[in-house]
Amino acid sequence: MNVLVIGANGQIGKHLVEQLAQEGKHQVTAMIRKPEQADALKELGAQVVMGDLEGTVDEIAEAMKDQNAIVFTAGSGGSTGPDKTLLIDLDGAVKTMEAAEKQGISRYILVSAYGADQRSKWPEEIKPYYVAKHFADRALFASDLNYTIIRPGGLKNEPGTGRVAVGTDLKPGSIAREDVARVIAASLQEEKTYRMAFDLIAGDHAVSDALGKL
Repeated sequence: MNVLVIGANGQIGKHLVEQLAQEGKHQVTAMIRKPEQADALKELGAQVVMGDLEGTVDEIAEAMKDQNAIVFTAGSGGSTGPDKTLLIDLDGAVKTMEAAEKQGISRYILVSAYGADQRSKWPEEIKPYYVAKHFADRALFASDLNYTIIRPGGLKNEPGTGRVAVGTDLKPGSIAREDVARVIAASLQEEKTYRMAFDLIAGDHAVSDALGKL
């Protein structure tokens, strides 16, 4: 498959690009907004294409040409305000869904957030972020795309273990970003994840075993 990673310059995105390139099963392309990000991602094994989530659907669709699967792991980041969160994490995500449909690309993986489906779990201090994730998830549910929505718990930068827990109502927990990337990569062609949304935290099961039990 030709896999386009949106948010490839982010922490999960870089892990994913590197893992997909090392596996060698898929051709990975990184969508970037700044030309200066290109060299580092090429060194990880990706092709690069320019694209801006604040651009038009047609412009984003053009960046998706010749792709078979889309991974959205972009985010506005913790240093921006609610306005940018709305533009990137919600509208940017929805525009990529519309662009994928426009290009006839059906496989779409969205990295959401633990508890995004349950308003009672939204932390007050970052509620706009959860609002964005919640409604991006809902837009994907309503689409015709063959989606997978991954809702990781608290994200850590420590090395991954390759052992995870997945489910639809897990207790709160955390997970290494490296392991989130492993789950994305394994989900691409795992039919048990098709048209599924699930929580993800560190656990006791190998990634393939955990996903196979969904």
